[in-house]
Amino acid sequence: MRTLVLNAGFEPLAVVSFKRAVVLVMNEKATILSADDEHPVFTAFGAYDRPSVILLTRYVRIPTGRAVPVSRRGVLRRDNQRCGYCGGSATTIDHVLPRSRGGKDSWENLVACCLRCNNEKGDRTPSEMRWTLRFRPQPPHGTAWLVRGIERALPEWDEFLAPVAA
Repeated sequence: MRTLVLNAGFEPLAVVSFKRAVVLVMNEKATILSADDEHPVFTAFGAYDRPSVILLTRYVRIPTGRAVPVSRRGVLRRDNQRCGYCGGSATTIDHVLPRSRGGKDSWENLVACCLRCNNEKGDRTPSEMRWTLRFRPQPPHGTAWLVRGIERALPEWDEFLAPVAA
């Protein structure tokens, strides 16, 4: 079970294990905002709420301008596992401008791609293939992308992960 950690400004910071969250709460470094009532934590000293969302009681500064690091998993997630060329199920990623031609590993140059399109495209650009991208690749945005540890947000986190204006 994972726990969402918020700072004093109710900004999402990280996702930690429920064990780490319980320790923060027991040491009075955080308070529970949302708990999983169906699965309490049992200890030798009693039963405690299993935290789903905690609020740090001490100020923690959020660094501004944090860039989301580029990763294969991130590109596939951003593109919903759909090929940027044909829309099929994507299992690989493709450099729009091939690396051999100076293409970088950046959010703007990587798209999710199915194996068939990736093999057919090879070391060429989409324009050379007379293909068009289904969308313009760009860096992902939103709080769920900025918080370390979030792959898929839990439903009880929705009110704390409100969409951020891009």
